Amino acid sequence: MTTTTTTTTVNGLPALPLGTTGMDITRVGFGSWAVSGANWRFSWGATDDAESIAAIRHAVASGVNWIDTAAVYGLGHSEELVGKAVAELPEAERPYLFTKAGLVWDPADPKAAPRRIMKPASVRREIEDSLRRLGVDHIDLYQVHYPDTGESLEYAGGGFGAVSPNATPLEEYWQVMADLKAEGKVRAIGLSNHSADQLAAAERIAHVDVIQPPFSAINRSAAAEIAWAHAHDTGVIVYSPLQSGLLTGAFTADRAANLSADDWRSAHADFTTGLAANLQLADALRPVAERHGASVAEVAIAWALAWPGITGAIVGARKSGQADGWIGAGGVELARADLDEIASAITASGAGTGPARP
Repeated sequence: MTTTTTTTTVNGLPALPLGTTGMDITRVGFGSWAVSGANWRFSWGATDDAESIAAIRHAVASGVNWIDTAAVYGLGHSEELVGKAVAELPEAERPYLFTKAGLVWDPADPKAAPRRIMKPASVRREIEDSLRRLGVDHIDLYQVHYPDTGESLEYAGGGFGAVSPNATPLEEYWQVMADLKAEGKVRAIGLSNHSADQLAAAERIAHVDVIQPPFSAINRSAAAEIAWAHAHDTGVIVYSPLQSGLLTGAFTADRAANLSADDWRSAHADFTTGLAANLQLADALRPVAERHGASVAEVAIAWALAWPGITGAIVGARKSGQADGWIGAGGVELARADLDEIASAITASGAGTGPARP
């Protein structure tokens, strides 16, 4: 069943109901992967904690009413920063806090790839650690970061790990998530990076409140999962709508060539072999942005938000001013002609894979 939703306004920003969770969320939310700091496998390079906290608070002061993080970001550091950023806010002004479990790291080898583990005992340890780091008594949305394979997670290596005999079946770990919700430790539960078949299997056990797939004009591979969610009253928050900075309009080939060695993007295909096509697509968004009086980043995010079923998009910032470049994305309404123009640009550039138009 698909429920018709109506855009409302929260804190001055456009908002939509997040599935059946009872939470209305602004169409853009703050993502805290990029502020997680250095010295772990999927770092964006060194960051300044004071600047990171200021960036989070600025986004919230600008109207954003949800923050997405994960235990693995900075190996707990991102959750700690989020906790510090919201701790002094009055209760009525606090944003919803969303986090994830299932990527487990080795403290003795922080730069090793984390393992995808969703064993019940591990999940229960993780949620207690997340509650402590965030400084809250419940989590508004608790998500499974990746399907459990029992093996390591690799981004730049071209794969996401093979399934081993140690893998926890989806039915087992989704039941644990449902139990946490029943116990009041979490308000809603979600699945990130799961296929449509996996979503259907989970739905037979407990309602999938929210999904979190990657989605942008470059990475359009989650269209089937978004359609599944739209048909099942499941909220959708997409990550990397700017493809990790490539669709901001400010990224250049020189910047890509000078990414620090401890920035995961420096070895990723999107920033190496696929860079030219991706920057061509970003440049093609400029005329659309000019017509709407918006930034290239806002148009790129608005393109993702135009897809039926998508509730909100996660966007990062490492400094306060960066959020100002995308905060208005939820108010950019792309016309059919805009979507046609962007679809033609996607096809012409050869960037990414998946359908080019909602």
